[in-house]
Amino acid sequence: MRLSRTMLSLGLLFGSVTQGIAQMTQDEIRLGFREHAAMAQYYRWYQFYERPAGGVANAIDILTHDVTVASGLGTANGHAEYEARVAQLPDTWQNAHSVKSIEITHGDGGAMTLSAQITYQNKGLLPDDAVRQADLTYRVDLVPGETVLPLLSTVLIQQNSETTVETFEDAYAKNRMLSLVHFWLALIEDPARNPEPVREILADEFSLNFSSGVIADFDGFKAWLAGSGSQVAAGTHVISNFAVEEKEVDKTYRVSTDFDWIGIAPDGTELVAKTRHSWTVKNDVTERFARIKTVDVEVLEPFRPRQN
Repeated sequence: MRLSRTMLSLGLLFGSVTQGIAQMTQDEIRLGFREHAAMAQYYRWYQFYERPAGGVANAIDILTHDVTVASGLGTANGHAEYEARVAQLPDTWQNAHSVKSIEITHGDGGAMTLSAQITYQNKGLLPDDAVRQADLTYRVDLVPGETVLPLLSTVLIQQNSETTVETFEDAYAKNRMLSLVHFWLALIEDPARNPEPVREILADEFSLNFSSGVIADFDGFKAWLAGSGSQVAAGTHVISNFAVEEKEVDKTYRVSTDFDWIGIAPDGTELVAKTRHSWTVKNDVTERFARIKTVDVEVLEPFRPRQN
């Protein structure tokens, strides 16, 4: 079974490199970009439920045509049945999904199965503004799509418990930003090193302040991806210390996160490093992903051989 890739730090084994990095095999490193792509899609699953103003098209976009979605509300098969079912959800409801853990296993031909534990909150179903809370288990089967992003072919949702709580905690910002960060990692880790899909998640005017220098146009990004971004045979990142703050003044998000990175050099040497990223992100709920305006990178631990 694949190591858990939760959004919480997995603990320290030596230095400040997480246990997940320290224990990764080379096969797991090489599959890392696929897992980030799967999680980018999984966090997108919540987008329509948490901000229905964005439209159902982005929800349909992540599903195979013959998708099966089964929950306590029943089973929907295919796009038409799924769209008809979600159209019945009252627009007065507020929904929040707090992801507690994710595990991914790999099958044949690029297929994956994602298992997640979440806490779901709803405001609007119960009278007197009471907040319904339930612990849910998700099982999601994913199959390769036409791009690096896989498609969800089966979504099975099981309720484990139910209660009421006093406070509704909106999870949209965190889920929306995690989807963006995982998509970014999937694209820059993808061995294809194709820069074109990155256009979708960059603002019209952007600034990427990497340790190698500032990149402020797409040609500069392409050069970076073909150069500094391609100096290893494979590499992947583990996210920790993830935080999001919404800025009402300019309607942007501030994202802060640490990346533990592990890579395989062309000669087989395994390297590790740790960085802290601070992003400014603009968001249009109708688009598939939010867009990066600025990135500032602080090197916490420089590149060095992994200790076994």
